Amino acid sequence: MDAQIKVIIKQICAEKGISEESVIETINSALAAAYRKDFGDKMQNVMAEFELETGETKIYDVKEVVEDLTPEELAEMERVKAEREAIREALASGELTAEELKRQREEEADKRGEEEPDEDDDEKRRFNPRTMIQLKDAKEVNKKNKLGEFVKTELEIPGSFGRMAAQTAKQVIIQRLKEAERNVIYQDYKDKEGEILTGLVQKIEGQNIIVEIDKTTGILPPNEQIRKERYRVGDRIKVYLMSVALTTRGSEIILSRKHPDIVRRLFVLEIPEIANGTIVIKDIAREAGARSKVSVSTDDSNIDPIGSCIGQRGARIQTIINELNGEKIDVIEYNENSIKYIGNALLPAKIVSVELNEEDKSATVTVPADQLSLTIGRSGQNVRLASKLTGWKLSVIEKETGKEITDEDIESGAVEKIVPTEETAEENAE
Repeated sequence: MDAQIKVIIKQICAEKGISEESVIETINSALAAAYRKDFGDKMQNVMAEFELETGETKIYDVKEVVEDLTPEELAEMERVKAEREAIREALASGELTAEELKRQREEEADKRGEEEPDEDDDEKRRFNPRTMIQLKDAKEVNKKNKLGEFVKTELEIPGSFGRMAAQTAKQVIIQRLKEAERNVIYQDYKDKEGEILTGLVQKIEGQNIIVEIDKTTGILPPNEQIRKERYRVGDRIKVYLMSVALTTRGSEIILSRKHPDIVRRLFVLEIPEIANGTIVIKDIAREAGARSKVSVSTDDSNIDPIGSCIGQRGARIQTIINELNGEKIDVIEYNENSIKYIGNALLPAKIVSVELNEEDKSATVTVPADQLSLTIGRSGQNVRLASKLTGWKLSVIEKETGKEITDEDIESGAVEKIVPTEETAEENAE
């Protein structure tokens, strides 16, 4: 075989991070298939051995040594062989069609299904002359052969096979290296699901953003993009690796900028106390591109969980906000007491009271008139995120008038018609 094959294999394996063993195994399979097709016998179990260092290929007929057959087993083999030969002749002459043969076999299968199973069926041996050799025959090859071992008989390689082998090897290298590379990429990135990666916007295909991430590219589909974000070729962005799937075209890597866990992972990256477990993120509620609420807690009484997340002069939280293109982030303290937790979740609004309904896990929050719009938030965002964060359906009542904004009003967007929200209040103040 062409000596350059060795150089090509070693070079490509080094560049692509693929093991030489997997490539050689693939070449062996392809060479065996090529030999079997053009030169092999149907009773041969053809296997190839390609030696990378020398470029030499050897072809073997490999058979497992099994116990000698009994006279009954030999007779059964001859019967089956004769039956198969008769079927081939009948098909060739037209006496039997493929459809008729299929129907006969189905009827025989049905008949066997109605019969009582033979308790010794599992004990019956199945001798395959292509892959097996009887012990007595193996002893004729080499007296040292034992049961369970394999007998390798080297086969003659025609001169024309050398040229064909080289061409086959080259084709296989191209084809299988692509497959192996796809598998390597798949395994590498499958292990990174749920992590944040830094990528470069490579191109824009329709509504999909193609992001270059190290060895490969991922897709940022429209439903995982932040609505108001605009992406340009060359932009460096952080993305959340949602899923990796192996397809016929390679690894399909789906990325996200909207997933709530991108906020979680950014907190882990930027806040050492969260990374080491001193502070724990309990819940996250997010409306991507607009606002997120993150509840945190700690068992260490010497640590201020909120202050640690905000950082000196807001440095830590600002880094996270910048990565999310200005998305507002509220860090609140988790509390096992649901009333206190709901109160914390509605900050910066100041509430009067919280009344819980355990049956349907709903809560009614009473607030003073001057805190109503702040409690509701812009387009109902503050109370909506607080509801998602705590897991309670929240309704808000104005203390002075008794006016109620239900959770249905908030979810449907009707809240703006009922009460001026934070945005409207700000506009009126101006």
